[in-house]
Amino acid sequence: MVMKISASEAGVPLLGAVGPRYVVKQATVKRCVLALLLVSIASIFYYTYYIVSSGPLSSLIHRDTRPEPAIRCSTLRGATRLPSAPDHRSEARLRIDPKVLVFVETLYSRLGREIAELLVYNRIKYKVEVAGKSLPVLTNLDKGRYGVLIFENLNKYLQMDKWNRELLDKYCREYSVGIVGFAPPGEESLVGAQLKGFPLFIHTNLRLKDAQLNAASPILRLTRSGETAWGPLPGGDWTIFQANHSTYEPLAWAYRDSLDYPANKSPLATVIQDHGRYDGIQRVLFGGGLRFWLHKLLLLDSLSYLSHGQLSLSLNRMILVDVDDIFVGEKGTRLRKDDVMALLATQQRIQALVPGFKFNLGFSGKYFHHGTAEENLGDDMLLENVDRFTWFSHMWNHQQPHLYENVTHLQLDMALNKQFAKDHGIPTGSGYSVSPHHSGVYPVHEGLYEAWKRVWNIKVTSTEEYPHLRPARLRRGFIHRNIMVLPRQTCGLFTHTIFIERYPGGREKLDESIQGGELFQTIVYNPINIFMTHMSNYGNDRLALYTFESVIKFIQCWTNLRLSSAPPLQLGERYFQLYPEEADPVWGNPCDDQRHQKIWSRNKTCDQLPRFLVIGPQKTGTTALYTFLSIHPAISSNLPSPDTFEEIQFFNGKNYYKGLDWYMSFFPASKNESSRYLFEKSATYFDGELVPRRAHALLPRAKLITILLSPARRAYSWYQHTRVHGDPIANNYSFHAVITASDSAPKPLRDLRNRCLNPGKYAQHLERWLSFYLPQQLHIIDGEQLRQNPVETLHELQRFLKITPAFNYSSHLRYDPKKGFFCQVTNEDRTKCLGKSKGRQYPPMEDRSYKLLQRYYLSHNTALVKLLKRLGSRTIPQWLKEDLTDTVMT
Repeated sequence: MVMKISASEAGVPLLGAVGPRYVVKQATVKRCVLALLLVSIASIFYYTYYIVSSGPLSSLIHRDTRPEPAIRCSTLRGATRLPSAPDHRSEARLRIDPKVLVFVETLYSRLGREIAELLVYNRIKYKVEVAGKSLPVLTNLDKGRYGVLIFENLNKYLQMDKWNRELLDKYCREYSVGIVGFAPPGEESLVGAQLKGFPLFIHTNLRLKDAQLNAASPILRLTRSGETAWGPLPGGDWTIFQANHSTYEPLAWAYRDSLDYPANKSPLATVIQDHGRYDGIQRVLFGGGLRFWLHKLLLLDSLSYLSHGQLSLSLNRMILVDVDDIFVGEKGTRLRKDDVMALLATQQRIQALVPGFKFNLGFSGKYFHHGTAEENLGDDMLLENVDRFTWFSHMWNHQQPHLYENVTHLQLDMALNKQFAKDHGIPTGSGYSVSPHHSGVYPVHEGLYEAWKRVWNIKVTSTEEYPHLRPARLRRGFIHRNIMVLPRQTCGLFTHTIFIERYPGGREKLDESIQGGELFQTIVYNPINIFMTHMSNYGNDRLALYTFESVIKFIQCWTNLRLSSAPPLQLGERYFQLYPEEADPVWGNPCDDQRHQKIWSRNKTCDQLPRFLVIGPQKTGTTALYTFLSIHPAISSNLPSPDTFEEIQFFNGKNYYKGLDWYMSFFPASKNESSRYLFEKSATYFDGELVPRRAHALLPRAKLITILLSPARRAYSWYQHTRVHGDPIANNYSFHAVITASDSAPKPLRDLRNRCLNPGKYAQHLERWLSFYLPQQLHIIDGEQLRQNPVETLHELQRFLKITPAFNYSSHLRYDPKKGFFCQVTNEDRTKCLGKSKGRQYPPMEDRSYKLLQRYYLSHNTALVKLLKRLGSRTIPQWLKEDLTDTVMT
């Protein structure tokens, strides 16, 4: 007998009816699967980071992927005898200036911009002109203003109107000036088209590969021939040249790279030299732009050759490789013994190519022996080989100096690092240091410079931040507190780039930088190169070793540059021998660069900087304006200077070298900074040659206030001012004798003459200001109007400054008949006037002096009228009209 058991009785759930025990089991299984998945993911991350990246297996795992330098060429093998680079100098260079005239299609065209950037990088002076307009002045007396002419689009030269073309060609023949032209890409493909007026034919829109150079070309100087740039050339719009005259000689060749045509092993001329045998003008014509790295070198050589050496660059290059963060770093990113051995081996190989080369190690002693046991042995090995490197102090605890508000604490930490160095036999006399993240170097943290001097006697440092990190071509050096600050270069390696497989863009991107790209060009363009690297770049895949050995070899293969190295102090001295004009710093606004803000003290704010400047000139009423502005409840001036009273005189004198912190100390921080209108008045700013550039660098959005009076009256007033103050020259010479003094007169007399006359050349000085500031930032006050009607003048000024609500000056200023000018009304309803030194009455100027000054300032006043009209001024000051007439002042 078979017993029938229902499904429910057997414990098997019926379809559509799920039992509670089954639900629990199902949920438990899901949780287990999820937990296993999470554990697996965590294990993968742990294995990757801690085992692969930093564990004992890491060297084995990455050994196969670790890149090794593979640059090979006949130069490195010693297979070819190296010819000396030609000297392009000839007597013809004496008749031309070292400057390039660049004709562009538009001011925004890509190739034109690339040409300009290349010239800037190599500090070659140039002028840009839009092709098609009238030609600029080409000569100055018996000398040519330009050594080479560049046409971004060769067609603009070929299609130039007859008059300008003849004028340009005549200039080139007379002064032996050469022309560089770039064949433009076009939509239409040309085959065998003849260049207008020349026995030269072109084929366009070609794809090319495998570039080579003509070893016999006299142009090659910086560039070395004998190698092939294998692979496709960038772009598919190349032009090649075919000549029908002996004047043409190829400078560079390449081969067809297209499946549309049968294989052709004949080289095609991509860059061609015109020796000038056809029409008396030498030229170099490029069949492609500057996207191909080799063309940048050939352009520099062409400029040197066509200018007869006037635009030649030095072939000497000095290299220093800093290794920051020695002993700093997480476990797994530090150096082991085999890494140190590789460092020493690579250094030895580089020394064979770069005399004097040593890696420059920057140490932070606090983190010594903070790695794994194997990494600690690497630390020991570095110290065992201490004499084989050069060393510099980084920071004891790797803290950024701008975070120290107390210079004593900063000095104590530096002293700890110095003691560590002494205890471990590390040299301490290099005179060089670099702060973590370049903090405190620029923007300047004065405490850092002070501590550096006291503890380490630092004489040279470097930073990538002056004036900004990007663009690199504009990095410069400066000297502050007798410490030379050199520009520091980047190489594409940072603390996190330790494995080639994780390099942004992969190995192809790094090799591109090495083989003709950014890193290669950095060394080519800069005579002095200090590179920033980090300790982590020398462990794991040792990317720094690969990078620098490779780029140095590539430079040896493709250039005639003479590489060498030297200690930082020698590099600093050499740098400022080359560029003495850079010694004076130009202080920028830290708030205009986010990177600068991050390494600037949190106790500093750009709200402390003035929003407008009263720039003078002297003896026009600037002190009166300063006094009237100080009455305004929303306007605040700087604190007085113990030396120059209400004037800081920062931008035009020695005070500028005291730095930004010194300047900002005159504008103490306030809670309502955003609503305050800070200003400073220094009447000496107006005619200071360097002042507009300096002021604009720090205060690019500031408004400018200037007061203009009759320049003749201003000159006379200044003379009388110096007499009152006991100037012996003014008291021994009449005003007429001063303003008529010749250039052979004694220097003190000439100086007084210049201080009387030069500030009155108003248009000249205003144009200098307007080359940095917009016209909308400039407000010109009529000095006579300020004297006669200051209330209305100040109301106009408030509107210009957009100060709201407006302050009613009519109840705060009153004319004082005894003084002869307006004074401040006090709370007691009395007038508070300027001191005895202001508003003096002087004997009238002699008629002959006034007439002489009318003639002297005639051209300057005429230029001022034109400038005022250009700026939109509706009225011309009455004094200006009078000075431009024959009226004699009575």
